[in-house]
Amino acid sequence: MLLIFLFAFVSCKKETSGDLPVQQGARIISFAGYDWVVEDSNDNTVGPGPNYFSNSEDNVWVDDQGRMHLKITQRDGKWYCAKVSLWNTYGYHKYVFFLDSRVDELDKNVVAGLFAYETDVQEIDIEVSKWGDANNDNCQFAVQPSSTAGNKVRFNLPLKDDYSTHFFDWQKDSIKFGSYLGESLTPPEEDVVKTWTYTGEDIPTSQNLRLKINLWLFRGKYPSDNQNNELIVSDFKIL
Repeated sequence: MLLIFLFAFVSCKKETSGDLPVQQGARIISFAGYDWVVEDSNDNTVGPGPNYFSNSEDNVWVDDQGRMHLKITQRDGKWYCAKVSLWNTYGYHKYVFFLDSRVDELDKNVVAGLFAYETDVQEIDIEVSKWGDANNDNCQFAVQPSSTAGNKVRFNLPLKDDYSTHFFDWQKDSIKFGSYLGESLTPPEEDVVKTWTYTGEDIPTSQNLRLKINLWLFRGKYPSDNQNNELIVSDFKIL
């Protein structure tokens, strides 16, 4: 009955400025007080990757504690990745992600993305990944195009437990990034892993960047350990 309700909700909801155009029957979940579209590639490979993305409850779900899970799984010889998009856009704000999983232990071919996107040159990224090389640092802040000098900073995120906090504060003249140990907006100094403030020429000017969270395979390569990988997001805030 709930699934039928969600299908009906998408097909009849009036679209307003900033709403995400979605196909009739798309799966919508509620997490942290917001509606999210669970994206699906309809068994085609698409970017990033390229990868298969699935809206199955095996790949994206909200548990009894209200935490959102994104999982890379294998079915019938294919690896399926996970991606969600916030229904509406909110423009200049501070976006905070509270994580409940050891993202520092993701497979070297897995990428966890916490980001805002409109186009490939209107994008703000927090990405946890070793990008296929086990010796790489495992985290980066970036403003696209990240190939431009000064638009990216890489660092190592060594967690002590499952909990970490990540944010970007996008304003007209700057974007401040941060990654902390634990789940707190005001951590003690010893729990601040990295902060970075970007003031370059590529700060997105469009207010239509949409918040997204994804878990995917770099260049579509299978996990090197041939195991499922999971990202758990316990909370999300727009401040």
